[in-house]
Amino acid sequence: MDLKLKDVAELLDVSETTIRRWIADSKIPYYRLNHQFRFSRNEIESWVLSCKQEGDFSPFHESGDWNEPMKERLGTQQFGLYRAIHKGGVYDQVPGDTKEEVICAAVKLIARDLGLDADVITELLLDREKLMPTALSNGVGVPHTRDFLLQESYDVVALVFPKKPIQYGALDNLPVHTLFFLFACDDKRHLHLLAKLAHLSSKPENLEFMLRHPTKTQILESIKHWEGSVRAPGSREPRPLLQAGCLSK
Repeated sequence: MDLKLKDVAELLDVSETTIRRWIADSKIPYYRLNHQFRFSRNEIESWVLSCKQEGDFSPFHESGDWNEPMKERLGTQQFGLYRAIHKGGVYDQVPGDTKEEVICAAVKLIARDLGLDADVITELLLDREKLMPTALSNGVGVPHTRDFLLQESYDVVALVFPKKPIQYGALDNLPVHTLFFLFACDDKRHLHLLAKLAHLSSKPENLEFMLRHPTKTQILESIKHWEGSVRAPGSREPRPLLQAGCLSK
């Protein structure tokens, strides 16, 4: 899937000027087609995952202007993560000594609740992990597959807390304590949610919150406040989850 400059700007919720600046600084993978910038969907996905390891990517809070098109996009995208987690749920104390065991155990629970085929999804997720580990950094992973899209009009993010941290093949070598299983209904929403999860998991305060294993009610309340503050007028940075209305367990 090839993306235009406007598509990437919308997915990452930054201005086209910012994308052009990243191109000029060689920070984002691209190619030219008929003298226009084009982007590979797979390369952008890998870039979102890998650049979070390096700490050099900050979607959702740029220094550019707050303009009307961005305001309009927030109407449909701003609370996308809240809606996806509401649909997907929260699963605590999922057993497993390895990445593969935790993924298998978690998918059985997720597939049961969503009416999906657990064996098919597990195989696709494990194939994706063999291609490239889906760990972000700081103990967070986002299991997903490029070969499966929900045949529905909504996205699903299932938050999974393993019973114990597991080795995941992350570039920072840290064990993973929090997993966001991502299932989207189209490619663009998949990339948008992936970028939003990468941003959320980059903040120490949010990581501390996840280590508490919040309940579904607590995580939804906090995500709603967090997304509501993303790119709000007059605000350069979304509030951390710990300051977004979350109650301690």
